[in-house]
Amino acid sequence: PTSLPEYFVVPSSLADQDLKLYSYSFIGRRMPLWSWNHPNGSALVRMANIKDVLQQRRIDQRICNAITRSHPLRSDVYKSDLDKCLPNIQEIQAAYNKLKQLCVNDPFDDTEEKWLSSLENTRWLEYIR
Repeated sequence: PTSLPEYFVVPSSLADQDLKLYSYSFIGRRMPLWSWNHPNGSALVRMANIKDVLQQRRIDQRICNAITRSHPLRSDVYKSDLDKCLPNIQEIQAAYNKLKQLCVNDPFDDTEEKWLSSLENTRWLEYIR
């Protein structure tokens, strides 16, 4: 897909042919992307779901093992399913629209307590936290 980056960070213990083969298993062929690196060696890697549930565990384990072997401290991979713990883009957009409505259309028409309650109900602060 054209939205994928030109270059990928790939653990040295993961063969290019394996990576190419695994790419067909990910939804939209979206391979794990190294998005951010902390000075202590921790990395944030974004990964799409794997199409075939039966293959998911094997592919996921192979990639995680390669990342662990490539880590300077051999730290284990910590995985978090962001679909379950973060709002989706539609929820963020709805919260933003509620915040905008609150700030632009009805700025401080109510008591401070009611306004703060309305602000909390937008969930915007929760999402950006």
